[in-house]
Amino acid sequence: MSANCCEHDHDHEHLSASDTPRYRRVLWVALALNMAMFAIEIGAGFRSGSVSLLADAIDFFGDAANYGVSLAVLSMGLAWRARAAVLKGLSMLGFGVFVASKTLWSATQGVPPEALTMGLVGALALGVNVLVAVLLYAFREGDANMRSVWLCSRNDAIGNVAVMLAALGVFGTGTAWPDLAVAAAMAALAISGGWSVLRQARGELRRGPIIAGDV
Repeated sequence: MSANCCEHDHDHEHLSASDTPRYRRVLWVALALNMAMFAIEIGAGFRSGSVSLLADAIDFFGDAANYGVSLAVLSMGLAWRARAAVLKGLSMLGFGVFVASKTLWSATQGVPPEALTMGLVGALALGVNVLVAVLLYAFREGDANMRSVWLCSRNDAIGNVAVMLAALGVFGTGTAWPDLAVAAAMAALAISGGWSVLRQARGELRRGPIIAGDV
């Protein structure tokens, strides 16, 4: 009986920490900004021929979808939020595998991207992701669902800095290798983050009996 009571209290704590008007507003802002940046970066990526920009554009779209899923399950029990986190962890892993494959394919082409477009769009994306990461910082220690949202924003900000460094590398060397190296690093970051979210979500699904409100 005491174990079940503790389970209920713990679940209620997680639920109240995430299902708040402030957190919902932050997620809506993040969703809108990520969709806008997806449209900008997908165009810039094809125009410049940059794999790292295309990877970042796909990541923006994935994050927007993740924020939408997070909004959908905020008022549900911990078990449902953990299941959503499993889906998001798998999507992060899938993104990483896709970018790794695209990087290997582009390495065989040997055509350098346009450095100026890479740098300018990378700087804009960095500003957006830093803003989102700051807004989400207070919620970084929540359940797996909240943690996945924070990790997406953190990874994006790191990726944008890397894209800007890659633009400098492409400009200085006249080769595609800096762009490809950053794309590979972004793939590894996505795979690592996705695995981390999956581990936490699986732990939440395994912990104790699931109360009626969770199913």
